[in-house]
Amino acid sequence: MSETIASDLSQFDGRSVVDDLNRLLRLRTTPIGMKLFEHAEEMEAVPRIRRPRDVHTTDQIVGQAARNGWTVGITVEDLVGAQCSTVIGLSPRSEEWLTNEKMTGVWYGTEEDTRAHQESMDVVPHGKYEAMAVSPLATNRLNPPDICLIYATPAQMILFINGLQYTGYKKLEWGCVGESACADSWGRALATGEPSLSIPCFAERRYGGVMDDELLMAIPPHFLPKVINGLEALSRNGLRYPIAPYGVNNDVRAGMGVSYKS
Repeated sequence: MSETIASDLSQFDGRSVVDDLNRLLRLRTTPIGMKLFEHAEEMEAVPRIRRPRDVHTTDQIVGQAARNGWTVGITVEDLVGAQCSTVIGLSPRSEEWLTNEKMTGVWYGTEEDTRAHQESMDVVPHGKYEAMAVSPLATNRLNPPDICLIYATPAQMILFINGLQYTGYKKLEWGCVGESACADSWGRALATGEPSLSIPCFAERRYGGVMDDELLMAIPPHFLPKVINGLEALSRNGLRYPIAPYGVNNDVRAGMGVSYKS
């Protein structure tokens, strides 16, 4: 295992974290960080920051970091509308946003259904932040990020969660808003500071490049050393990725004996 990463975020090393996650889980998508900025000038000072030339969804901005390896910064003017910018606190949770007439008849059958959906979304409170940036975690350019975004298959993700729960166990519970699932992941994690799992929605897959079999964990960086230590312990017990199929017809005792004391 690489040198233990301190819980003090002044010593957080994104490159070491990514090396460990890739070794333990064989991730195929670049882990990235996301950070909010009170002033746009702070975002623009991030090393090698790119600024969009076109209008995008937040899903696309996240995808540019996770799929292309770019460091990208945005303000509200770069996003296609308030459905995206409200989740990260760059626009207010306005009455117009709550009614969001464009979704009625497309994603939800009635105006009441649309409003219920909008009200259920976890969002960052408006008024504090002007900008947001994303960057591959290994670059350490966000120093440190507010949250990390980890894309993984279900098999990889359950082991990631097992690692998180190995010490200081806590039952993890999440919701699903359906479309606009970015509220379940980065919206919730930014707003609450808690690990937040989501099933990426249609827009994330269509516009953000999320693959068919990927789930998304949004998690503050101080949790990741705990996850890695847990994954190391699980691996020593024979509980590691990839999970080799044992066979549905075999005597289970020999397989279970590898991990459990007799």
